[in-house]
Amino acid sequence: MANVTVIGLGIMGLPMARNLVDAGHTVTGFNRSSAATEKLAAHGGRAATSIADAVSGAEVVITMVPDSPDVEAVVLGEDGVFANAPQGVLWVDASTIRPDVSVRLAAAAAEAGVRAVDAPVSGGEQGAIEGILSIMVGGAAEDVEAARPVLEAVGKTVVHVGPAGSGQTVKAANQLIVAGTIELVAEALVFLEAHGVDTAAAIEVLAGGLAGNRILDRKAAGMAARSFEPGFRVDLHHKDLGIVTAAAREAGVAIPLGAMTAQLMGALRAEGHGNLDHSALLLLVEQLSGRGSTTTND
Repeated sequence: MANVTVIGLGIMGLPMARNLVDAGHTVTGFNRSSAATEKLAAHGGRAATSIADAVSGAEVVITMVPDSPDVEAVVLGEDGVFANAPQGVLWVDASTIRPDVSVRLAAAAAEAGVRAVDAPVSGGEQGAIEGILSIMVGGAAEDVEAARPVLEAVGKTVVHVGPAGSGQTVKAANQLIVAGTIELVAEALVFLEAHGVDTAAAIEVLAGGLAGNRILDRKAAGMAARSFEPGFRVDLHHKDLGIVTAAAREAGVAIPLGAMTAQLMGALRAEGHGNLDHSALLLLVEQLSGRGSTTTND
């Protein structure tokens, strides 16, 4: 068991921190909103008042914040993790950020005497609650193995995919596949409804065949019901697709379908739906098809 600090107790970070408590770890949490730290404290964790307070005595520090600048703000500077955590602490960044930023911060961590592992996660809010996240891990092999007992408390599939930044690269690919699949499921649902098909029955049979996928399993029913309570917000997936398209351009890789999906996600956000679940791509498909609907979460 380890002394684990979790910085960022949002939709993903809080259930992850709770699962760490349940696994027997000593867990300290810090969040800009004190309401989240109070929820962790009620579950058996400790609520910290600052980053310096949170990382004092930590053996493992997990960051789970929205974007590259947020991670930089948390770990760098006089008030950051690197300046206040004990020497040799293991820093696990579970955020989804640019791979090049992850590589740069890993180098900065090494200079500060901090071991760095990038470990972005997939599985959404429900996966975080159930402790069955898929975690793609980048970093030195010995550091990844040191992090494994902590990661296995929050995830079911924990795979070392390469050196620093590799986890973020694999996560970018994950977000590319997820967004594209959501878009195709959205198009299929609007197509089925236009033909008057029993949508629930169609989802059931499609999920049992070669078209079966996690989006059909976890998202299609809510999409059909026009319920878009966020498990993963449009704003965040828009950010992630920006990471994908930039990284693809740098590598000289063509992603025509991914680029189109990124444009559609951006358009959905521009329509004012940034706080909805990313499955709300269905609303844009309806709009393009001239078929309006009402969402229960807008």
